[in-house]
Amino acid sequence: MIALALAGMMLTAQPTPSAPQPIACPDSVGADVRCLSGRDENGAWYVAAIPGDWNHTLVVHAHGGPRTSAPERDDPLGDLDRFSMMVRAGYAWIGSTYRRGGYGVRMAAEDVDNSRRIFWDQIERPDRTVLHGQSWGGNVAAKASELYALSPEGETQFDGVLLTNGVLGGGTRAYEFRADLRAVYQFYCRNHPGPQDTAYPVWAGLAPGSDLTRAGLRERINACTGVDLDPNERSAEQQARLDDITAVIGITPNTLVSHMNWSTFLFQDLVQNRLNGANPFDNSQTIYRGSSDDQALNAGVERFRADPDAVARLAYDSDLSGLIAVPTLTVHALHDPTVSFDHEALYAQTVAEAGRGHLLVQTATDEDQHSLLSAPQYVALLRALEHWIETGDRPGDSDVQERCVDVAETAAACRFITP
Repeated sequence: MIALALAGMMLTAQPTPSAPQPIACPDSVGADVRCLSGRDENGAWYVAAIPGDWNHTLVVHAHGGPRTSAPERDDPLGDLDRFSMMVRAGYAWIGSTYRRGGYGVRMAAEDVDNSRRIFWDQIERPDRTVLHGQSWGGNVAAKASELYALSPEGETQFDGVLLTNGVLGGGTRAYEFRADLRAVYQFYCRNHPGPQDTAYPVWAGLAPGSDLTRAGLRERINACTGVDLDPNERSAEQQARLDDITAVIGITPNTLVSHMNWSTFLFQDLVQNRLNGANPFDNSQTIYRGSSDDQALNAGVERFRADPDAVARLAYDSDLSGLIAVPTLTVHALHDPTVSFDHEALYAQTVAEAGRGHLLVQTATDEDQHSLLSAPQYVALLRALEHWIETGDRPGDSDVQERCVDVAETAAACRFITP
């Protein structure tokens, strides 16, 4: 009887899949658009949008983050709204929440491919399918491309891939600077953790069971650096600490709080929930430079060594092989404050070492935004990618710029450059 009861509890805990059902579309996608929502067998929610003038190309979207909260039914509507220019340009679109919050690139990649399969099987089979990944979703999409661009039978499932401001260096290289940030911040501020907290190494994000909120963390950062204050209102000590932290890590003051959020709450999830408490970060040999007193900083900063097993597990989940099988186009803002433009060089090297450089074209804009670039540029990139798929002609910076000017209201909205 106990076994049967436990089995019943396990069954009721499983998510119930639901077929695509009509929902109201966000206004941003325009008129004459059909939107559908459902849930896959793993519990991931998805939203699809099909314009009346559909060009029969489907964009499968991988969202950024990772989002650490539990997914909600309407979460993909925000992603659809952000990239609504694709639907207005005639593309169908589908996006998944992923089955849970928190880190997990392979998990998210599987859920992205599940959303493609649902669109193909339960809505309509498109003529062409393009995979799009934004930010951390760029890592997810790049992994999904390696795993699912071709079926086990060799059928093409993704005809092309578009990666925008992507985390393309893989997990083992993407987050080291935030571990450095936690160590450097703690050297100057001594309040995260503070004397009132259970002691823990900064690479762990937070102590297990901590109830610190984002608002509480922001209060601590402000107490130390005055980052939210007008510069004239900061104390000399706050300004000095802010200057040292940002100079050493190479970030701007207006991104300090967001980077500290990632290195707190994401690290808590990554280390404690995904890596069994083991440390994937290492600053044992790092020499910090750029502060008002580098000698004191390097002598007093918290040091830590990576656990090889934790690094291997993180690499397996999120690092990339470069073994791409379909045309892959990237764009990255040269002054992206969240994901460094350096990720493009890391990805290019990975792909080249795998012998697949002929399938990669990388572009850049002179923008300083991360979450959303100028809207016409996405349409230009999709059209350039489709032309490449159709003809085999690799696009260049001037090609996407010209395509952007063709669809933009003003040429100033098109900011592609040769970096």
